[in-house]
Amino acid sequence: MSLQSQYEFLVLLLMAVIVLELAARRLHLPPAAALIVGGMALAFVPGLPTIVFDPHLVLVVFLPPLLLSSAYATVWRDFKRHSATIISLAVGAVFFTSVSVGIAFHFLFPDLPWAAGLALGAAVSPPDAVAVKAVLEKLRLPMRITTVLGGESLVNDASGLVLFHFAVAWTVVGSFSTLDALGTFTLVAAGGIAIGFLLGYVGVLILQRLASSELVITGTMLLAASSYIVAERLGLSGVLSTVTTGLLLGWRQHEIFSAATRITAGSFWKILIFLMQSMLFILVGLSLRGILDRIESSDQAISDLIVPATIIVVVVLLSRFVWLLGSDLLWFTLGRIGFPVKRAPALSVTLILGWAGIRGPVTLAAALALPESFPGRDVILVSAFGVIFVTVLAQGASLPLLVKVLPSTGLQTSTRLAKDEALARMNVSDAQFAAFSALSSVPPTHEEKCLLDHYHNRAARQLSSVLEEELKSDGSSTRPSAAMLAAIKAGRLELLRMYRTGEISDVILRKLEQDLDIQEFGSQSL
Repeated sequence: MSLQSQYEFLVLLLMAVIVLELAARRLHLPPAAALIVGGMALAFVPGLPTIVFDPHLVLVVFLPPLLLSSAYATVWRDFKRHSATIISLAVGAVFFTSVSVGIAFHFLFPDLPWAAGLALGAAVSPPDAVAVKAVLEKLRLPMRITTVLGGESLVNDASGLVLFHFAVAWTVVGSFSTLDALGTFTLVAAGGIAIGFLLGYVGVLILQRLASSELVITGTMLLAASSYIVAERLGLSGVLSTVTTGLLLGWRQHEIFSAATRITAGSFWKILIFLMQSMLFILVGLSLRGILDRIESSDQAISDLIVPATIIVVVVLLSRFVWLLGSDLLWFTLGRIGFPVKRAPALSVTLILGWAGIRGPVTLAAALALPESFPGRDVILVSAFGVIFVTVLAQGASLPLLVKVLPSTGLQTSTRLAKDEALARMNVSDAQFAAFSALSSVPPTHEEKCLLDHYHNRAARQLSSVLEEELKSDGSSTRPSAAMLAAIKAGRLELLRMYRTGEISDVILRKLEQDLDIQEFGSQSL
């Protein structure tokens, strides 16, 4: 296929994205499900070219910006608070599922090496950051569940991919050392985090010195790619490196980015992530043609491919629930015998965490990256596609219904968030009023005071209108604008002070900061 034909096919896929997104909204389905089904349908359209799903291209081009964007938006304080649960799922559940799938695979195919089943387990065990985000962004879940699922999907790709590479090497070499594997895993993970922190720290120093929003946005894209590529070239975890860079960038963005940059970057990244996610899921659907070709080429497709793949899918789904319920039972038992441990979550929370283990493009990319001569490659590919198909279409589509029918115990959001937000708004308004009064030569009118006290209610536009009228009345060209900018700056400093001292959460910080950004952006347009 020529370069022009590839471009024309890309345009066709973008048109399909719009149609499928509208269909998903009309049918109240997760967009990921509609996009995969649409891609599967396109795979059978006569005359369309056969698309080869390049796993290395997916990991290098698509994964870094998607990971950086998710890490950037992570609620850092909640991430730390639930880190034990996140690590339990991202490492413990991945290893448990991988071993469970490996045992089932060996039972089904005793003549194939153990490592082949472990490679399949490592490929299908980690829920995908792309898939999880595509499903969660359409749901309104408590912050705890969203944080755990989002944090797990950011970290588990590293443990899954490292285990996958071990299993492939074990199959090729034929030998395995547990101590060497643990040492290598520690080195790969710690090295990836170190590289990500170093590049993130240097990147922050550079980004805060760039003059325009366009350069900053371009720099963040380069930072995502370089963090992943450098770590992978050094034999370290590119996933953990990119996630670490994204977390550091998200932590410092309140101080280094201007209001205009945050607003522009938010719009740009939202469109970019939408397009990347959409294209990935359509590509997963298009890969069905290659999967079916393998099934058709088998003399005993049902017994050799379809039935084993179905069993593997069931094992994958059950393993996650077994791990979650076992962890809850352990915490409950330790608490009953007197250990100072956290209380086990409500059953409704556990069921949602178990049912939300959505797999996606990374799973398929890992399976496709296997050499053609790898033992059991066909059944591994069919099983990987089956896990994606079931988790995205069945679990992803039914997750909103599950949230509705489950008892509300454990799913109610805390009223503490609303109280903290009200207090933060009061403090920010006080700081803004004090700064505005300090630079204003006349006392503020009643209307101005009300506007300053209610900045969160579209205060930027209203205050800009008041100050513009004041400019016309007294002939001043600098005082009102300077007072307004000083008020916004004071409010921002007070907001960051409350955040750094732990008085408010990341959610409140970002919500109020967005209000201040809009105010500042509006004042600069006067």
